[in-house]
Amino acid sequence: MILEYHDSDCYTLPMHRHKKGKIGVFDSGFGGIDILRGIVKQLPQYNYVYLGDTARTPYGTRTKHTVYQFTKEAIDYLFSEGCELIIIACNTASSDALCKIQIEYVPLYYPNRKVLGVLIPAAEEAVIKTKNKKIGVIATEGTVRSQSFEKEIYKLDKKIRVYQKSAPLLVPVVEAGEHNSKVATLLLRQYLKPLISKNIDTLILGCTHYGILHRKIKKIIGPKVHIISEAEIIPRDLKLYLDRHPDLEKRLGKQKRVIFNTTDTTEKFTKLGSQFFKAPIKAYKVQLT
Repeated sequence: MILEYHDSDCYTLPMHRHKKGKIGVFDSGFGGIDILRGIVKQLPQYNYVYLGDTARTPYGTRTKHTVYQFTKEAIDYLFSEGCELIIIACNTASSDALCKIQIEYVPLYYPNRKVLGVLIPAAEEAVIKTKNKKIGVIATEGTVRSQSFEKEIYKLDKKIRVYQKSAPLLVPVVEAGEHNSKVATLLLRQYLKPLISKNIDTLILGCTHYGILHRKIKKIIGPKVHIISEAEIIPRDLKLYLDRHPDLEKRLGKQKRVIFNTTDTTEKFTKLGSQFFKAPIKAYKVQLT
């Protein structure tokens, strides 16, 4: 697909003047850009706002309370920018904050808007793909600690065995732009070794940052293991969701525009974000309170 550019061939055009709503994508850093890229490729007609909380990444080592507070601030910002639907692309936020956000916060303050996560679709896809009922999960410390993937998989099939491995150093490596380095390869070999030893036939990339390392992971884990990447699943599921909710879909603007926001320096975000989005972007700095 040929991506449509705006404003000097960059995804930069502010969208506040458009009356119809946008789709927001939130992540703790750069990882969600991989998901956004898949969504824009699948559904290019809509307007999008991306928010990366790069000033406070990683979320995986923080307390559940802190993750909830950070996520709530991100939700407030994206709704203030006119989003009708927000996808929490951060698995740690999906594990520690999504349920409370959906049940308590959004119905009270934003009753006509929606917030979705990425964790459950990945778990569902893994259950479909596995043949030997052995699923591996690599994720942040927070996501592994929450046992969210394990719980969702067991809801669908109690016979499946789930093996989890936290990979705390991968997010900093990706955020530093070292995703193609030897260090990244060495870390992946270390983290994947115990999962390979369990003879898993399916591996969930339980952090959006890991999708950027997909090729390296595939090379290490081998061709016989199904890799569940949220960047491939979420675009498909979002399309189905919008098909099931035509009233929401009608509220979305269709000017094919994407804007990128970061809570840290824009120069680094623009450089790395362009690599991950595979198209030139320009980032705007915002403050969450």
